[in-house]
Amino acid sequence: MIATQSNVETVSFYIDGAWEKPQGRSTQQVTNPASGEVLADVPFASPDDVDRAVRSAHAAFLKWRAVPVVDRVQVLYRYKDLLERHASEIATTLTRENGKTLDDAKAEVRRMIQMVEVACGMPSLMMGDSLNDVASGIDCKTIRQPIGVCAGISPFNFPAMVPTWMYPFAIACGNSFVLKPSEKVPLTPTMAVELLHQAGLPAGVLNLIHGGKEAVDALLTHPLVRAISFVGSTPVARYIYATAAANGKRVQALGGAKNHLVVMPDAHMPKTVEAIIGSAFGAAGERCLAGSVLVPVGDAAGPLLDLLVKRTEALAVGDGLQPGTGMGPLVTSDHCRRVESYVEKGVAEGAVPLVDGRTRKTSGTGFFLGPTIFDHVTPEMTIAREEIFGPVLSVIRVNTLDDAIDLVNRCPFGNATAIFTADGKAAREYSARIEVGMVGVNVGVAAPMAFFPFAGWKNSFFGDLHAHGKDAVAFYTEQKVIMSRWF
Repeated sequence: MIATQSNVETVSFYIDGAWEKPQGRSTQQVTNPASGEVLADVPFASPDDVDRAVRSAHAAFLKWRAVPVVDRVQVLYRYKDLLERHASEIATTLTRENGKTLDDAKAEVRRMIQMVEVACGMPSLMMGDSLNDVASGIDCKTIRQPIGVCAGISPFNFPAMVPTWMYPFAIACGNSFVLKPSEKVPLTPTMAVELLHQAGLPAGVLNLIHGGKEAVDALLTHPLVRAISFVGSTPVARYIYATAAANGKRVQALGGAKNHLVVMPDAHMPKTVEAIIGSAFGAAGERCLAGSVLVPVGDAAGPLLDLLVKRTEALAVGDGLQPGTGMGPLVTSDHCRRVESYVEKGVAEGAVPLVDGRTRKTSGTGFFLGPTIFDHVTPEMTIAREEIFGPVLSVIRVNTLDDAIDLVNRCPFGNATAIFTADGKAAREYSARIEVGMVGVNVGVAAPMAFFPFAGWKNSFFGDLHAHGKDAVAFYTEQKVIMSRWF
């Protein structure tokens, strides 16, 4: 799987059931964000590499689609068992290359396993409908059939979970798959694929390549690829959607977010603050469900911010593998500088920093930036409008619930939001009127379980069918209607 050269690992491709270390490819270093230590070199696939992987997947699909669904899921049952047994190892690898705390990594691996669990139910999930005597002597039924080679392009922030939004559902439906994970975090998905290989998946049903835009473009335009799944930023999601759709492919492209956390005066403030800390600063804010705009309503601002500032200042920042760490580093030095530039822009545009993460000192030598809270932010400020993807929380004060709903609905993103309140009427009204796909009520991270869809709206999603849940089954299958009459 991984070869060692000059004391640095070189990540391999997995094509047609075999691990291969490509020669003569451009490479990129994979680093530990907490220390800057080089963990591995990741090779970038050429269009020829992509073509080999896709053709291997197509050849495997022609056989795999004929395997009964009850037999296909047996591989996933074995895979789930292997994931359970290696969960700690996967989580440690994830923290080393991504930076999130070990507790966050373990929770991600648990969600990863839950995706596989749901995909194991494909014999029921793929069932069609039937009705006899739709006309005299004529019966009608629907069946679901796999569509062919599917491809997934996954991000750096959830290298264990997000790929399993894709390939377990796809292969359980009878498709084959090509995975291109983020080149920043290739070690976790490589470990996951190795375990799937050990589970006995036939050669070619799943292929793994690494790389950048050249590899992605080759997947988007390859004539044998039928469906593309993507998770990343909104500009790239829009490009993925437009390019793949123009080439006749089915697409689900999940983009960025600007998620609002609305706090009513009657909210339970201590529990609300804990939820906000987890939402805004968990995984260093590097997730599309992170709360990045805090909206206190009326008199909520005073007691809320007093508690929030104290709790934020006490948050331990450091190496995610060390016990007691509350927030780890950002994924790369470039991304750390980018997030810091947003903090500088917030100050320049007149926002008031209640907590300035630039002053936070850590014992590590990695890509650290402490959690930041800005007060008196206006909707026109850059930090209120753009996705920062880091531990920066902007506070926009409003007078009423109607004002909060209007503020959120004007946002061009529609991924997630939350309201904190003890009033059922306010929660119901907010949930009904808000133009956002995932809503939390006293829940800071409205992450749906594997059997529900990840339902982003507006500029947070491009496509028709969302990731996981019943939408995934529909996305990875084609529906056929059969009318029959017997003489």
